[in-house]
Amino acid sequence: MHLGRSAGVIALLCSLSACAEQSPFLLGGGDDAVAGTSSNFAQTEGENSSEVISALMQRKSLLEPNSVYRRVGDAAIEASSRASEAELISAKLRAEAKSKNWLPTIGPSVSLTDLGDLVAGILIEQILFDNGRRKAERAFAAADVEVAAVNLSIDINTRVQTAVGLYSAGLRGDEKAAYLDRAIRQMSEFRRIVKGRVDGGLNDQSDLNVVDSKISGLRTARATAQDAAATARAELQAMTGQRFPEKPARMDLGTPPQQAAFLDVLKAQAEADRAIAEAKAGRAGLLPQIAAAGNATTDGSGAGLTLDLATPLGLGTPAALKALEASKEAARRTIGEAQEDARRTYSRQMQRLASYIRQESETAALARASRETYKLFKSQYEAGQRPVMEVVSIYEELIRREQAHIEAKYEVILIQLELSRDMGLLADGTKI
Repeated sequence: MHLGRSAGVIALLCSLSACAEQSPFLLGGGDDAVAGTSSNFAQTEGENSSEVISALMQRKSLLEPNSVYRRVGDAAIEASSRASEAELISAKLRAEAKSKNWLPTIGPSVSLTDLGDLVAGILIEQILFDNGRRKAERAFAAADVEVAAVNLSIDINTRVQTAVGLYSAGLRGDEKAAYLDRAIRQMSEFRRIVKGRVDGGLNDQSDLNVVDSKISGLRTARATAQDAAATARAELQAMTGQRFPEKPARMDLGTPPQQAAFLDVLKAQAEADRAIAEAKAGRAGLLPQIAAAGNATTDGSGAGLTLDLATPLGLGTPAALKALEASKEAARRTIGEAQEDARRTYSRQMQRLASYIRQESETAALARASRETYKLFKSQYEAGQRPVMEVVSIYEELIRREQAHIEAKYEVILIQLELSRDMGLLADGTKI
């Protein structure tokens, strides 16, 4: 008789548990709470605003709207599998679950009496004092969302930097190959002249061999540039599923503002907050907590206060508490290290950028000077005042300086991309 009644109560409790799994006030709304936002960094109105996520949300891309650079970046974002986005959604759901941990918990209880009867009931427990453990758990979950958000921003910005870098590599290969193609045609004309002079006995065969060697080197360099351009474009197409044949109206991307914080610094701040919250929760777990509990069973009901420890006390408990406090300080120091690394990286990249901007200007001036010298030598050769091999040497120098100018020009773009990536300025925060 008692066994049948207890089984009925257990079935009722199980059905209530199944209903609880579907209750929106217990689960917070499920996936619908995350879906429908225009940005993964959007924060719900009324919740405590995260400074880290707000900083990510306010990021603006340095890539000009409607430019080919922006189109390449947008295509890279759209084609991304966005695994880090799934991790951010998971972290948000975990944080939402932890945000309700201050509410009473309810669950079934089943016990066996000394007479062999089952006693089923409902156990309700409310934590009254836990030394801040549940508050620390909520802080840990919130910091975990911040870490996932920064990781998403890092992944997206790195992907855009890779895509735009591949596009720029294709442009650089095309420009170098086009110039080398013109140089080969001009050098072939010099070869025709030198061969005629060799056949006429005016030049030695070694002069023709020198010109042939120079032409062979130019052809090898052209093939290398063409291969580099083709490889970059093939990789970009595999990455985005699109081709971008057009050229940018403006090559320069601009220098990122110094006041923008590096993403690594934001990540260090979020990870430090998470580590500190974890340490606080661990410390609270070593201390006693007080809870009020009520139990309603088939044989009656009761209520009372409980005092317990999540972790039993031992001789090592004081050392464990000190270790947790030390872990907080270690977490805070990682922020300072990240800030120092960011300052060093910014200074190094700015020095490199200034160096390549200077090299771009200098190589352009040297190329102009070499071009004027080449024109002068060529006119003197045509007037019979210069040997053809001197003209060939001057033209070879012009080729080297033009190639150096092309390299410096594209290195400026690559450094600007790296800086923008580190600062999270290659994608709008509202579109991530």
